[in-house]
Amino acid sequence: MHTQEPGAANAGARDPGLLRPQEHAAAPVARTSLGNVRGTSAGGHLVFRGLPYAAPPLGPRRFAPPAPPARWPGIRDAAAPAAACTQQDYTWNRADHLHQSEDCLTLDVGTESLAGRRPVLVWIHGGANYAGSPGDMAESPIVARGIVMVGVRYRLGALGFLHHRSAGGGNLATQDQIAALRWVRENIARFGGDPDRVTIAGESAGAQDVGLLVAAPAARGLFRRAIMESGTPGFGLPWRSREEALRLGDQVDDALGARGDADAMRSVAAWPLLVAGETTHDQLLTDDSYRWLRTTVDGTVFPAAPDRLLAAAPDVDVLIGTNRIELDLPGGHTRRDAFVALSYPGHEAEARRFYRLDQPEPRADPADRDGTRDQRIATDATFRCPAQRFAATMRGRGGKVWRYLFDGSATGAPTRHALEIPFIYADQPLGRLHLIDYWANFVKTGDPNGAGLPSWPVADAAQTFLALDAAGARAAVPPANDVCNWGDSL
Repeated sequence: MHTQEPGAANAGARDPGLLRPQEHAAAPVARTSLGNVRGTSAGGHLVFRGLPYAAPPLGPRRFAPPAPPARWPGIRDAAAPAAACTQQDYTWNRADHLHQSEDCLTLDVGTESLAGRRPVLVWIHGGANYAGSPGDMAESPIVARGIVMVGVRYRLGALGFLHHRSAGGGNLATQDQIAALRWVRENIARFGGDPDRVTIAGESAGAQDVGLLVAAPAARGLFRRAIMESGTPGFGLPWRSREEALRLGDQVDDALGARGDADAMRSVAAWPLLVAGETTHDQLLTDDSYRWLRTTVDGTVFPAAPDRLLAAAPDVDVLIGTNRIELDLPGGHTRRDAFVALSYPGHEAEARRFYRLDQPEPRADPADRDGTRDQRIATDATFRCPAQRFAATMRGRGGKVWRYLFDGSATGAPTRHALEIPFIYADQPLGRLHLIDYWANFVKTGDPNGAGLPSWPVADAAQTFLALDAAGARAAVPPANDVCNWGDSL
């Protein structure tokens, strides 16, 4: 983990990059509620990058809910890639790490035309809520399927999830995402989108955030459908109380020597704040890298636990699924017993028998499509079982649910976390299947089925799902003796 602050980590107030009207006359210009923006052409459609949906969260606005952005005169340049939100370097996110800023509450829009009234897909990126960005998602070929694509940046790590006793904070990233959805509601028609046909989508932490938006009272009415790839509101973890969250904030305060001073917390450079956040310890977890994935019931954004809020949420159609193998065991092999106990409270003995934990470790086979025993435990407890329970919850609310299990890779090797993304949003074929068509159909109609595609049955009481692999697509159901029957967390 790198602890040296890069020069871009604390860029100053946003430079709107205003253009004189005569510059770049051939580039597209759109009108927003805040001013005019000039985009560019990319991949056969129009792209507008770095559009502010909230004021820069700097100085006194750090740890504060997103505030409305200021208007600008003239024409704002929206052609250059926008900075990712401040984050450390974990290797996989190096490009975002090298182009980052605390001033990052922006979004990108990709559209075929400024005219029309097309359905909208809002992408919320993954990265464990401490890294990542939407990248070039606004250039996805899904736009050519008649969809307006929006990619959102939101505060990460301690800047987006820390609760501090005097400085404030708490579920700020969720509030950022709600502010972005309000911007979409107000502005997307000017980019050829239909504000009444918005689907929110995400992968991993982004899928968790999508599920939380379905639950959040303040987000209601801002979207009609939800896509959740490899993530749920709680990732199978118990909800965190506000007091528990404040104790994590106390750890950051102590590490920075702030002594409870709100001004000190707001004035410290972003980099040491993030580093201090990554040193906190949640006594419940077997792996502290999951610290920002354990959802806090703060009493405000989430006035009750998300599962209770979901029970009263409006009907939302959901497309949800997981990959056959996702991640390794949180905390590693030596924390396996603790992880099983955490994941299946009251049913630890049944889960241990299901995974045959009293028997010797099977010989590892890198070609095994089910992965190692530890990977199976991690995939079930963190991804597959919570997704199955979320699907059951939403079916109970009256919405239609479409489930999938993805088992493909470019090389034919076993799956891993996030491997489905290029098969969907970059239109990489899976055998003869183009998964992008299922996803585009769902965004347009709430039903992934369409001409030329194998039938995808709606999830029923048997939890029917669509198995997707290089051989095609076929309906399947979970086994009757399923470990998922023994847990209850989303």
